Amino acid sequence: MYATAFASLSPIGYNTNLVKPEDAPTTFADLLDPRWQGKIVKGDPNYSGTVFTATFALSRELGWSYFERLAQQKVVQVESSRDPPNRLARGESAVQADGAHSELLLLRERGAPVEIVYAGEGTPLIIAPSAVFKTALSPNAARLFQSFLFSIEAQQRLVDASGMCSFHRLVKEKSGRRPLSTIKLMKSDSEAIEAQREDIKARYRSIFGA
Repeated sequence: MYATAFASLSPIGYNTNLVKPEDAPTTFADLLDPRWQGKIVKGDPNYSGTVFTATFALSRELGWSYFERLAQQKVVQVESSRDPPNRLARGESAVQADGAHSELLLLRERGAPVEIVYAGEGTPLIIAPSAVFKTALSPNAARLFQSFLFSIEAQQRLVDASGMCSFHRLVKEKSGRRPLSTIKLMKSDSEAIEAQREDIKARYRSIFGA
């Protein structure tokens, strides 16, 4: 058995020097507009677990036809979920289709010209589970670490310093960040994700040639 230690999101984002707020996409469907052709960066689910989970959620909610149309936008493919936010910050792409929410948050708070968009259809939720192995050499130490990981102190630290999301009811979001409870989410399904893992990767490669 495992429990969710913390979570992240995979939102849309944009470079504020290249895109005006009023012109920014507000939904995943907006990314299919021809004006974004050649201006989108996207992670590859064959390399990133965060992007893989987001791909699962989007294919379930919007269908694979969405990705077929997105592929026609000549998106730039990168590997790490941190690459899209950093590419935005450097001005190398105008918009990201997915990527690490925590990285976008931290970049924005350091003054980078990036902004986050929580899409109208919902934003993919990526949970990070934690568990103790049955064969752990020091099970008591592992349980103590688990206890600490789920404490208010550790959870607050994860939120403040790392930009992660916590489900702990006593954790407070930093000023300027949007509370998780106010964001429409596309929820995960760990069992379905694992069962469909290879099919999703293969279908993605057939569409994007990644």
